[in-house]
Amino acid sequence: MSLSQSLSRPAAVLRLLSRPVQILIAIAIGLAAAALFAQMEGERGVPPIASGGDFEVRGVKVDVYAKDADSARYAGWRMAQRQAWRMLWTRTHGGGGAPALSDSQLEAMISGIEVEYEQNGPNRYVATLGILFDRARTGQLLGVSGNVMRSPPLLVIPVLWDGGSAVSYERVNEWQKAWARYRTGDSAIDYVRVAGSIADPILLNAGQTGRRGRLWWRVLLDQYGAADVVIPIARLDRAYPGGPVTGTFTARYGPDNSLIGSVTLRASNDSGIAQMMDEGARRIDELYIRALNDGRLRPDPSLIIEEPVDPDALAIENAADAPIEALDAPIATPAAGATSFTIQFDTPDVGSVGAGESTLRSIPGVRSAATSSLALGGTSVMQVSFDGTVEMLRAGLQARGYTVAASGTTLRITRRQASPPPQ
Repeated sequence: MSLSQSLSRPAAVLRLLSRPVQILIAIAIGLAAAALFAQMEGERGVPPIASGGDFEVRGVKVDVYAKDADSARYAGWRMAQRQAWRMLWTRTHGGGGAPALSDSQLEAMISGIEVEYEQNGPNRYVATLGILFDRARTGQLLGVSGNVMRSPPLLVIPVLWDGGSAVSYERVNEWQKAWARYRTGDSAIDYVRVAGSIADPILLNAGQTGRRGRLWWRVLLDQYGAADVVIPIARLDRAYPGGPVTGTFTARYGPDNSLIGSVTLRASNDSGIAQMMDEGARRIDELYIRALNDGRLRPDPSLIIEEPVDPDALAIENAADAPIEALDAPIATPAAGATSFTIQFDTPDVGSVGAGESTLRSIPGVRSAATSSLALGGTSVMQVSFDGTVEMLRAGLQARGYTVAASGTTLRITRRQASPPPQ
């Protein structure tokens, strides 16, 4: 055997041995590509429920016996409707007996029933239900009219901290599910919720909330049709495996991740996490509404892409486009008249709306006072036309027992608490 033949054999052996390795590498690459494709193209995200402006009453508990399971369930739902109507009346009127309505009248007012928990037996039905009342039909009986004050559209990026890692829309989680099923129609916050599918996990991940650069935020918010971003954060801490779970829920907003407030809840074990998440979303919504009412939750001006219009430049442009004979005409000045003021006032029930308007109309110099945005159980907005300055209006309100905080032509009024009698 020649030297050249002896040298060529090891090379041939190496080539033979490398083929299985090459095949294994190709298979591994194919599996990795398939896994990546499945991760990006598979079913992901939770579509948010449609949230209209219906009145919602949650946590209605029923326990009914009947001759069979179907009859018990039917009787339980009817009982829940009657209980929910009384609860809704108490919530909007602060007490008193609700008008008696027949089951057929209630069914005509109800737009849906949500089953939070139920157990069926041969002749027993135990459940916790949520009842949705149609706003248009129910509002007339409740004496509620007008629109609820709404914020600008705010993009929601829920972030869950669990086990030392943060996740948002990268994978389905209980915090994302809670915000998807939360009914936002009756909230003062105009939430922009996404399903968490297609490009959402890439664009709206937990790392995005740590960005401070405005350029990328502008592009992102414009993509989702939002003016700013809110970041509700949930952090889970387990005492021990299978034991109690403590949830810390924090409301943040804006590219600077500014703090609004936080609340702590507790679940007895992992099975109660979903219910705790639902309550956490409701509490976070209350924090955002409170921040909107007191002026803390307002869109960041640096996120506005459009340049503001210069009124002087606009007037010059309009004058340039006007006919020549109009340029010689004297410029009309607005007649001196009343000043328009915006009054924010608490409306815990229907009666407080009329009482607030009557009080404002009783102040000398007030031409008109009408509620423009109604939020029962929260803060409503009234437009007031007044002949005078803000100091004069403030003095008139203080004389009628209000505490007044003014910012320009916007006034926030609250009833002054009576001092306790001397001992």
